[in-house]
Amino acid sequence: MRIGALEAGGTKMVCAIGNENGEILKREVFPTTTPDETMPLMIHFFQKEEIEALGIGCFGPIDPRKGSKTYGYITSTPKLKWQNYNIVGEFEKALGCPVGFDTDVNAAALGEAAYGITRGLANSIYMTVGTGIGVGVYSEGRLLHGMMHPEAGHILLKRHPADTYEGWCPFHKDCLEGLAAGPALEGRWGAKGDTLTDRAEVWELESYYIAQACVNYCMLLSPERIVLGGGVLKQPALLPLIREKFTLLLADYIRTEEVRDAAHYIVPASLNDNQGVMGCIRLALLAL
Repeated sequence: MRIGALEAGGTKMVCAIGNENGEILKREVFPTTTPDETMPLMIHFFQKEEIEALGIGCFGPIDPRKGSKTYGYITSTPKLKWQNYNIVGEFEKALGCPVGFDTDVNAAALGEAAYGITRGLANSIYMTVGTGIGVGVYSEGRLLHGMMHPEAGHILLKRHPADTYEGWCPFHKDCLEGLAAGPALEGRWGAKGDTLTDRAEVWELESYYIAQACVNYCMLLSPERIVLGGGVLKQPALLPLIREKFTLLLADYIRTEEVRDAAHYIVPASLNDNQGVMGCIRLALLAL
């Protein structure tokens, strides 16, 4: 069985071919420019592979609600050429096969749930911290939607008493993404995160915000495990600090077996940065 997977990002489109076991057999990357330029390249890639289904994990916001008039559309994205674009409809028309569709971060959550570190769990979340912050939610054995899809990177947090940075989010300023995403690190400290490895005060502050978010997700969504990924989380000092602060902020209010062991509750992504593509393979299989 040959399955198509598209991890559609704001800067690049990762097109891949996999099989029903989640194995990635082939991949090619195209820059995300405009639909007129990028779509023909991707359609040609998948047409020549004769795939049986396609799974798309897409930058957003999107409309993932089947039955909606705009199901399959990229909606209010800041990438203006892609606004209100029917990406699912275009692929269905060109390929003539079933197409599964969700957010890029929901696809990553699904990849971990199907093939990775949350396999066998009915409830988990995947949080990515990079240029932006996104959270995919796997709840009771399925991806969580609602009126659209979770935008948990924009939750409002308690500001650290020592933090005077206003936040970079153009909508909320000091939401989670505004305070803790990659651009916030650069805006606050005047340098990119990968050059700040040896500055303890940077990761002390960063871990405070991410740990606070993890507590909020724990309280609201009751996941059995929280998976952290993205470029910012590659800092070696960060994960132990997040776990430590999570335990302190939780204040022994929740006493389940899972949260008592923060090292097994808050974990790094497990699929060598392939969780998004592998989740797209699973989306395609579900569409079949």
